[in-house]
Amino acid sequence: MSDPQNPDAARPTGAAGDLDADVAIEEPGAVSPEKQTAAEDARATAGGPGAGADVPPPSRWHTMLHQIATGNAIISVLAVLLALLVGAIMIAFTDERVQETAGYFFARPTDMLQAIWDSVAGAYSALFQGAVYNFRRDTFLAGIRPLTETLTFATPLIAGGLGVALAFRVGMFNIGGRGQMLIAASVAGWIGFGFDLPWGLHMLVALIGGLVGGALWAGIAGFLKARTGAHEVIVTIMLNYVAFYLVSWMLRTPGLLQAPGSSNPKTPAMKDTAIFPDLLGPQFNLHFGFVLVIIATIVVWWILSRSSLGFRFRAVGENPNAARVAGINVRNMYVYAMLISGALLGLAGVSQVLGTVTTGFTAGIDAGIGFDAITVALLGRSTPWGTFVAGLLFGAFKAGGFSMQAAEGVPIEIVLVVQSLIVLFIAAPPLVRTIFRLPDPASRRRALPNVSQEVKIK
Repeated sequence: MSDPQNPDAARPTGAAGDLDADVAIEEPGAVSPEKQTAAEDARATAGGPGAGADVPPPSRWHTMLHQIATGNAIISVLAVLLALLVGAIMIAFTDERVQETAGYFFARPTDMLQAIWDSVAGAYSALFQGAVYNFRRDTFLAGIRPLTETLTFATPLIAGGLGVALAFRVGMFNIGGRGQMLIAASVAGWIGFGFDLPWGLHMLVALIGGLVGGALWAGIAGFLKARTGAHEVIVTIMLNYVAFYLVSWMLRTPGLLQAPGSSNPKTPAMKDTAIFPDLLGPQFNLHFGFVLVIIATIVVWWILSRSSLGFRFRAVGENPNAARVAGINVRNMYVYAMLISGALLGLAGVSQVLGTVTTGFTAGIDAGIGFDAITVALLGRSTPWGTFVAGLLFGAFKAGGFSMQAAEGVPIEIVLVVQSLIVLFIAAPPLVRTIFRLPDPASRRRALPNVSQEVKIK
């Protein structure tokens, strides 16, 4: 039966010079050399280079290198390198010795070049020794103290970054980390100094209380988005202010969070039974909170990669309308995601009051971590282990920045500029690919040969 959409289908095929299209495809030898050459030219034009059958497929090494060059991980690494390069230029420009030698550059150019090298190498060497290992110390334990400081600074950054990253994967932008950290720190701190419980149990109750506090505070934004459509960005920004002024009021009110007999807006010290234990002894600041963020990273990885809840999270993040058609309750996913995200940011606040600052806290206990967590999640590409590594990097910046300022006189603001540039380059992958001449990920797709045009020519 002929196809009403194809008038050529009703044409008889009995003539010797009029071959059927299927026969022409299966038996190309029956086609005249002129028509076969025309078909090959059409194939080359439609499919482009490499579309012909005679071109061998690329090797596994070539494919692997192409995937690396077009992947997200290489963009993150190159963004860090570019930011460090710009930071080196700023360090050189702000160095007094470089400015002095620039005055007679044309007379003795090597003096300025040497000054630039000394300033940049000295600054980044101090950054390394303040963040990883100090070679000037006499013992190994004293030498690794900077590494423990890096891990201590990274602990709340990783926890907060995981919370922001999980919300990103569901298509939500949780920038209420500050408020969620403050509420979690207040609940955990209140339990930590206001109750007498056995060791271990006291710490566990304070930890759970802080996680619940952070989860419920973030859950407000998730509930409002699910039920009323309120944008989570506006809601979480407003909740940051509500949490800050609420905690500030409680810190100034006797009988709530303020230390008895004190007029300062500060809580009493945490009781020893609620404090996180030290991992490497009292001479180091690294505490049990770092173990908790490792566990949290594994849990978030399992949720997103191995659980049905994570599949629904990712489906809603990719296309909520399609997820709704597939039977996923999108509203509930928003609420669940914000609850888990708030609990992770709450872990960041708990690690501050029960691990890092145990002598009592003020309204500045968040220390800007709630906003730094957004940067960490962006650098980690919203993946659990990527966020973990990004948190370590930013922890190293925080730990080494003070050493760089003290040893070389480099302004601490340069470290902040480097962090900001990392975000800038992460947000502009085409810029990084252009600078390093990396292939576009779209080049992975191969153009298929136009079979219809071949059949028409034959």
